[in-house]
Formats: sequence, C-alpha cells, structure tokens
Amino acid sequence: MNTLLRNLLLLCCFAVPAQAQYTSANAHSHNDYLQAAPFEAAFARNFGSIEADVFERNGELYVAHTASEIDSGKTLRSLYLEPLLRKIREKKGVFGEMKQGVQLLIDFKTSGVPTMQALIQQLEKYPEITSNPKVQIVISGSRPDASLWKNYPAWILFDGLPHQNYTAEQLERIPLFSDNFRSYTQWNGKGYLVQEDMQKVQAVLNKVHGMSKKFRFWATPDEVNAWKTMINLGVDYINTDKVDALADYLRTRVQAQYQGAAPHAVYMPSYKNNDKQSKVKNVILLIGDGMGLAQIYAGYTGNFGALNLFRLLNIGFSKTASFSNYITDSAAGGTAMASGKKTHNRSVGVDPVDAPLQSIPDLIAPLGMQSALISSGNITDATPGAFYGHNRERSNYAAIAKDFLQSPVSILIGAGGKHFLPLREQLQQKGYRFSTSLSALDTIRGGKFIVLADSAGLSMQKGRGDFLLRSFRKATSALAGNKKGFFLMEEGAQIDYGGHANSVPYLTMEMLDFDRLIGEALRFADSNGETLVIVTADHETGGLSLLDGDIKKGYVDGAFSTSDHTAIMVPVFAYGPHSMDFRGVYENTELFDKIMRVIRRYQN
Repeated sequence: MNTLLRNLLLLCCFAVPAQAQYTSANAHSHNDYLQAAPFEAAFARNFGSIEADVFERNGELYVAHTASEIDSGKTLRSLYLEPLLRKIREKKGVFGEMKQGVQLLIDFKTSGVPTMQALIQQLEKYPEITSNPKVQIVISGSRPDASLWKNYPAWILFDGLPHQNYTAEQLERIPLFSDNFRSYTQWNGKGYLVQEDMQKVQAVLNKVHGMSKKFRFWATPDEVNAWKTMINLGVDYINTDKVDALADYLRTRVQAQYQGAAPHAVYMPSYKNNDKQSKVKNVILLIGDGMGLAQIYAGYTGNFGALNLFRLLNIGFSKTASFSNYITDSAAGGTAMASGKKTHNRSVGVDPVDAPLQSIPDLIAPLGMQSALISSGNITDATPGAFYGHNRERSNYAAIAKDFLQSPVSILIGAGGKHFLPLREQLQQKGYRFSTSLSALDTIRGGKFIVLADSAGLSMQKGRGDFLLRSFRKATSALAGNKKGFFLMEEGAQIDYGGHANSVPYLTMEMLDFDRLIGEALRFADSNGETLVIVTADHETGGLSLLDGDIKKGYVDGAFSTSDHTAIMVPVFAYGPHSMDFRGVYENTELFDKIMRVIRRYQN
C-alpha cells in the first residue's frame, strides 16, 4: 500500500474534528500491561488507544514499567501483537463494523534507535497489522530524534511534544501530542481547575488543536470529576488505569446529559391570599413521582435558570419510609398521602393488615366536593390507584380498576384504558362518559367522564406533548362550577421512569413538563384566591447526583447511585391560603392530615 493511500485511510479512521459525544474511542488505557488482561480488557471495551511500555534487550521487546520488572514471558509480541493479529483475523471489535480504529501507543523505555530497529524487525513480520488502516502504531517515550523519522516506514507514527518545534514533514508523522499534566497544574481532581492553571491547559490544547492534532495528558487524576473535566476541556484521549470504570462512564454519556433547547415561560404568581389562613375551596395536589431535589435542580438548569416551582414560597420536607421499609415504593407512598396511613410496600389503599382505607375522595364526597385523578402513566398504577383502589398487590390492575366502581371520583384521565374496558357498561350506567382517545378532551361534556388513552403514557421524548396541561385545563373547567369545590390529584408519573432508566434527558424533560403544569396550577389558583396548591413527590428515584452543568446554556450532567428508589426526604411546596401549614419536616401521612384539616375547616 503506498504512503499517500495509507495516510488517507488513517485520516478516515482517526479524524481529528471535535466529537459531540465522547465514547470509549476517546479512552486511553495507560500502563495497559498492568491490567489483569493486558490489551484484551481495553480492546473488549472498544478503547481507542492502548499503551505498552517496552524495554529492548538483545532484539527482544519486553513489556514492563521498570527494568527491574522485566519478565521473559511478557513481550510485546505475546501481549499485544499476537492478540491484535487475532482480532484482525477474527474481525472482532473495531475490525468488525465499527468506524473507529485502535491506536497502539508504544512507549520506549530504552534508547530510541536500537528500540526502533527491534520494533520494525518485529512489525515487518505482521503485515496484516501494519497495512490495516484501522491500526495506528505510535511511538512515545525515548523516540528517535525527529530528524530520523523520515528513515522509518510510513506506518510508524510518533507522539509529539507540544513544546518542541517540528517541520511540516515531521508533523505529518504526528497524529497526537501528549504531555505531563503536572507540568501545568497540581490539581487533584476535586472541584475545579484554578483560573491560572486553566489558562495554561487551554493554551496547550488550543495550540495542538490549531494544528488539527489530537491531545492526551498523562499523570492526570483518575476519577469521574477529572474525566468530565478532560471532556469539558476538549482533551481527545482520556488517560486512565481504570479501564472498566471509564468505559462504563463513557458508555452512559448519552443518558447522563441533557441540553435544553429553549426555556418555557415561567408564570409570575400574584400571591393572592398566599400565607393567609383564609377559606380553601379547592385543593390541587401535584405529585412528581420520583422527584427529589436533584431532579428539580436538573429541571431548573435545563430551563436556563427558571422554574414555576421556585415561585412557591412555603416549603417543607416529607419523610417517605413505608410501614415496614426504610425505602418506600409508590404504592405505600401514594397510600400515605391518599389515606393518611403507613402501609407495606406494594399495598394500595389498604392498611398493614389489608383492611381497606378511605381516601381523600371518599371523605370529601359527603361534603359535596368533587374529585379528579390524572396521571401521565397507567391510571391503575400505584400512585393514582391509591386514591380509589384497595389491594395488597399493586400489580393487580384489573382488580384495582374494578374498585373504581365504588369510588366517588368524578374524572379520571390517563393511560391504562384496557383495564377499564371490561367495566365500560357499568361505568356508563353510573353516569360516566367514557373514551379511549385523548381527542375526547376537546369534545367530552359533563362533570363525570373517563378518558384513558395509551398515548397519555408516552414519554415526552416519544411525543406525549401537552397532555398534562390539557388534562388539567379540562378537569378544572369541568369542576370549577361545583359550589362546594374540588380535590384534584395530578401525577407527573414519568420523572420516576427516567430515574429508573438512569436517564438524565428522560427525567429532565419530564420534570420540565411537570413544571409547566405547576405554572398552570398557580395561574388557576390566582383566578379565585381560594385554591390551595401542593407540589410534592412520593419518593426520590435513582439517587441522582448532579456532577456538572451550565445554567446559561441549559446543560446538565448527572450520575445515579441506583436504578431504584432512595430513602431521602422529598420537598413539599405549597401555594395559596393555608400554604404555611405545609412548612416543616414531617411524615408523608401528614400531607393527608393537613389537607383534610383545611377542607373540614371550611366545608363543615
């Protein structure tokens, strides 16, 4: 293969332009020979660059970190060249359908010229390696003087030194530059680089990138914050001795980051009767399933520094443990809010001995108040189900749906219509209009209706649209005429789904949609001054930590400690008359108690 053709092919596999998303192709396995499975581990994780330190002894190249560690069984051929040849022949990894290549960075620990002679003699026996456009052989360490590079085969490339001057011909042999991170800063990987050090680091990166070359630091801190800092700086290869940990981190980058496009407008409340102990006619309970403080701040960041939720001034915290578990599920959490009693996980609307509990809709119906339940998930699922169903097992959807026949709830909107279809005739006999199409929100009339459509259970990413807003407006317009007032529970169900999926984009988009609903609830409360709005969660999901972000850019980056729920307290925000009642730290059952105290005070 002629030199020009090979160089063109190398450019295809090792293109320099900045990547929008870092992957394991940007990972460099430093001191790879110290891994339990040299070469194999990094190659299996699709690392773009793998390093081997070599010592030349009588024409053989031994892989070791120091001369005292030389082991006759550990040679460049046995640990790297032979395994690499097998991967090429088997068409494994990058030699299959992947577009990336693999860089073998050979760090000379002995004198450049004799070590190079030994390397070339060995590589000439592996034409399948040297002629493969997806393999890049790069020499680092005690490389021969740059003036000698032209004497070596074109498939030998070199690791450049950023402070050394090279001719144009020599630069053509340099695919990347590397340097000691400690020459620029003593940063330990915690917090941020100080401005002076940042300027030095950015200067060398700008210089190298200005030559359309890639860059790698060695001797960098080796943990998540340092890896993310390298990404933010635009370092092309991330240096690591933690092959699996870095590979896992980079693999989840797509799900770890959210970039806002345009912010939604935030409503400015009038604070009509806020903080006053005046009449409460209507109660709106908005439940962001799985919504903890990190989810809220992810939404704030993704909306460029604004949330309707942050307009609420009275804030408390709810302790979420269930009757028998430190960490609740939505069934027990929903039951605590709906009925004021702790119960076992997975139990819906029953106490710890499986006796049915009366929920808020049951208790306020004799007072003449109406109720509505809305969810962006299955309406028979744990949270909405707790407000009308009674079952020791939350997954008994058909039985929970059947319980609705005994519920006084006037309006039901969400997904999960298949569980209600067998009850359609009975529901109609009880005066409900019934539809399985969201278009019915525009046409259905009356004060008793059920609209359950599969599209209500789509995520925002998959096109659910303004379901929460439309449903809220429809329900409040239908209920507002009731002189005794109403109770409305609306659930942003899929903040929880995003946490379970460990997806920052998923949960952030759901949080932003939930916040639009909050703005609409505040607007409605201001229209009459007799509506209490409460915003809370049943639990936090995912153990989300925010590791990076930029409010001005609407960018947020997070990591998760679990794919399940956590035990941390969740916030309670309140707006309108008696909103001050919701300050403090209390059990989740207190939400029920506080709501019912306010209702009974004015409805009896």
